[in-house]
Amino acid sequence: MSKPQLTVQDCLISEKAPFFQGICFAESVLCGAVFGVRQSRMGINLEINSSGQGGAALQTSMVWNEEARLAEQWGRVRARLQAEVGEVEYRTWLKQVSFGGVAGDEAVVLLPTRFLRDWVNKEYGELIASFWQAENPGVKRVEFRTGAPSARPAAPDLAEPTTQPAAAQVAMQAPRQENMAGLDQRFTFETFVVGKPNEFAYACARRVAESPATPGFNPLFLYGGVGLGKTHLMHAIAWELSTNARGGRPVSVAYMSAERFMYRFINALRSQSTLEFKNELRSVDVLMIDDLQFLIGKDNTQEEFFHTFNALVDAGKQIVISADKSPSDLSGLEDRLRTRLGCGIVADLHATTFELRYSILEAKAQRAGVEVPPKVLEFLARKITSNNRELEGALNRLVAHANLFNRQVTLDTAHEVLHDVLKAHDRKISIQEIQKRVCEHYNIRIAEMSSARRARNIARPRQVAMYLAKQLTSKSLPDIGRHFGDRDHTTVMHAVSRVTELIGQDAAFAEDVELLKRMLEN
Repeated sequence: MSKPQLTVQDCLISEKAPFFQGICFAESVLCGAVFGVRQSRMGINLEINSSGQGGAALQTSMVWNEEARLAEQWGRVRARLQAEVGEVEYRTWLKQVSFGGVAGDEAVVLLPTRFLRDWVNKEYGELIASFWQAENPGVKRVEFRTGAPSARPAAPDLAEPTTQPAAAQVAMQAPRQENMAGLDQRFTFETFVVGKPNEFAYACARRVAESPATPGFNPLFLYGGVGLGKTHLMHAIAWELSTNARGGRPVSVAYMSAERFMYRFINALRSQSTLEFKNELRSVDVLMIDDLQFLIGKDNTQEEFFHTFNALVDAGKQIVISADKSPSDLSGLEDRLRTRLGCGIVADLHATTFELRYSILEAKAQRAGVEVPPKVLEFLARKITSNNRELEGALNRLVAHANLFNRQVTLDTAHEVLHDVLKAHDRKISIQEIQKRVCEHYNIRIAEMSSARRARNIARPRQVAMYLAKQLTSKSLPDIGRHFGDRDHTTVMHAVSRVTELIGQDAAFAEDVELLKRMLEN
């Protein structure tokens, strides 16, 4: 049975019908040339099966017309996405999304890493699908894949095949993209605020980024509490190394969390591809593992990391590690691994000072293009002392509130908007601390707080201490009394009442009490 013949007119008319989505193969005769039509992800590819200039011209025109139409639709989809989610969110998550073509009723979008693919699919999948369907009703669903778009030449050469298929290019790029997944473009050396608590760690990170595998700096071990800048420095090193060539060639960097390392190692075991996993990590120039403490108790993963560590160091490759504690304090790691981690440079990031916290807030406000009064910055820097992440979060929250409601950033709005944050960060003041401060102020011995003496120069400071204990702590009256020589709760009530009365009568006394209160709160 002979195959049905299609004329050129049939092909052209069918462009308005489901031809470009439904016909898998057809043959026709044009100017002595036999050409085939087959479905591809970007539309229709016409294969020249014999010589014929007319067929080649029609092929090029039809393919590029369809691709141009789809490209225009994708451009409008991206524009709508940018308008919908906003510029900042778009740059962070959606700027790297690229068009992978349309196959049947399915539109394909590409992302450079698995992490981004899964995140965009979860958070923006429905939105992208709805925009696509609005532009092209023939698209019923959107497929999210990992890969990079292949750039088509301006004028395709029909005589010579491409030297490297797009799939091969994606395969070559995939390992590097996978190894660089999770890096935040905001975390660079330029955006890192340097102060006394972190200047040594910063200098070490700079040195490694400028000259990796320098003797004495390999491995580089960064440690410190949560939110003090370890991850920021790790990302900064990775960006600096990956964007600047060394010795005439780019530096290959593998950055991942310890949890990610363990996940990939387990997957390699399950898929019986441990050799590929080993070769991939041991072929990089720089290996960076964040939050190493997550490997504690994972004996098999520690074993693999130890051998990878040795292989890279022996080959003169750089290793950068971060954790919440120094190598000697990471109990649960094998001794051989712990000693190897400490053989290079160990740099700690201390808790931030008021000056550093103020500088961080000031820098972030400037980068955001928002004017925040110095008094507000000082207030936040004094109140939120735990870590930089909470500090930045408080500032972002305050600025967002001001923008949404068109209000100025003031101390009053800071108290209003951040009341829950400030309450959580209120310093816990003990009764012992109150007693010590009051004794220092009135120049009496701490033992007098619990003595039975009723001399005015002793009894008055004791009453002030009871008053402050009631104002600044959540202790009950009986609890307060027990800290003052097991006194009855009625004695505490009398002291509070008496001090309150004196504050209203004596301005100098009121100033003394207010001064003590401020000293204890700050």
